[in-house]
Amino acid sequence: MKDSEILMNPNELVRFLKKDPADFTKEDIIRFCEENGIEMVNFRYAAEDGKLKTLNFVISSREHLDIILSDGERVDGSNLFSFIEAGSSDLYVIPRYRTAFVNPFAEVPTLEFLCSFYDNDGKPLESSPEYVLRKADEEFTRRTGYTFKTLGELEYYVIGPRDDLYPGRDQKGYHSAEPFVKFADLRDEAMRLIARAGGRIKYGHSEVGCFYNDDTYYEQHEIEFLPMSVEQAVEQLIVAKWVLRMLGNQYGVEISFAPKITAGKAGSGMHFHMLVEKDGKNLLVEEGRLSPLARKMIAGILDASDALTAFGNTIPTSYLRLVPHQEAPTTVCWGDRNRSVVVRVPLGWIGANGMTCDANPGENGLTPNRPSKQTFEYRVADGSADPYLIVAGLVVAALHGIEMPGALEMAEKLYVSGNIFRPEFKERLAEFRQLPASCVESAEALKAKRALFEQSGIFPAGMIDSRITTLKAFDDLGLSEKLYGNNEAIRELVEEFLHVA
Repeated sequence: MKDSEILMNPNELVRFLKKDPADFTKEDIIRFCEENGIEMVNFRYAAEDGKLKTLNFVISSREHLDIILSDGERVDGSNLFSFIEAGSSDLYVIPRYRTAFVNPFAEVPTLEFLCSFYDNDGKPLESSPEYVLRKADEEFTRRTGYTFKTLGELEYYVIGPRDDLYPGRDQKGYHSAEPFVKFADLRDEAMRLIARAGGRIKYGHSEVGCFYNDDTYYEQHEIEFLPMSVEQAVEQLIVAKWVLRMLGNQYGVEISFAPKITAGKAGSGMHFHMLVEKDGKNLLVEEGRLSPLARKMIAGILDASDALTAFGNTIPTSYLRLVPHQEAPTTVCWGDRNRSVVVRVPLGWIGANGMTCDANPGENGLTPNRPSKQTFEYRVADGSADPYLIVAGLVVAALHGIEMPGALEMAEKLYVSGNIFRPEFKERLAEFRQLPASCVESAEALKAKRALFEQSGIFPAGMIDSRITTLKAFDDLGLSEKLYGNNEAIRELVEEFLHVA
């Protein structure tokens, strides 16, 4: 790492060890613990419900810490994953040293690690979400020679007591500032703590959602990250959700990543921006426009978009968010700067030169030659997603597009140049496929396209079976019949799943 990257890095381990987290060793970790008075170690791992689990250790000696870091520990996999039988459920959890960070909430100095799962033979657990993502990433690079990068946008609601001093405007909260937003300080503190835990944040802001319900106030925010390797991108999302919930607990407010809080109000998504690089060069741009490679990847994602909802939209209220006129997609298409589509191509600074000098006449006009910032954004997923699996699915789908015959023709056919819900697009709208409208339809889409995800052993068949079964189980609730024209049923459903995500 450059000295400048170390000096201002918020992660205590990076500043102390003066190296990139990817280069952390066991000896580095032990030295940091010894010289910084670390008394406890926590192993963290995301289970099937997407929430972090914890195993706590009190350090009793250098040798004890060495054993913890070298051997990991046993856990009961049947209580973490539905696809593991209780009769043979032991798993190993092994810490990933690069994920180490100091717990900002613990009274006792504590070091945190995210862990990977291994089976009884010491092999990576084929069905563990973090290994599925690792396999997808490695297969993408092996077959293309490219590096896949992504970043997540984490939207959430803060739910607290009503405050009528400087009230926010209903559904007009986008980029509002204090005092018209009440929980900017919570967001700012979360960003600092996430950065200390190794997250690389692009920015944070208030979002559209802002409304009252009797004595309760609902305020929506977003934290967006910088492009990272896929594994690091997911890790920082998981840690960020934990940090926000911990802060909410301290502030005495609720934090919800639920896709829908109530009908008619803005839902919360978990959007993913993507790009690919080779030798540090962004390959999404060619001769000042979106490259053929980018358009092929988009075509692959659109082709698999119905099945991808099985990983990114996993609860019934996910499909209350995916409705027209709510800045959420329902139709399988893509476009530039367009929030009504599955894949949006945002502004990427292509050809937009000289803006800084125009705004700041004293500047000399010399700017460093930086890599292109162009990305494309998948807008369907929400907070119910398993981040490991939806990103793995996007990697698989993008690779599918690169190798798919007719991908460029498909991309051209599915391109739209404006809001797809405007009257002038009515005829074209009828030509496009629709995203699933329920968990059951999502399960059927995954069943039909499961071979795409199972290719090269990336998604194990048992995991696909489990996902289909879980999604179809919601049909037992008779949700379609309950929800049709029934606002009370919608309210009850939203409340039931408010904290599932």
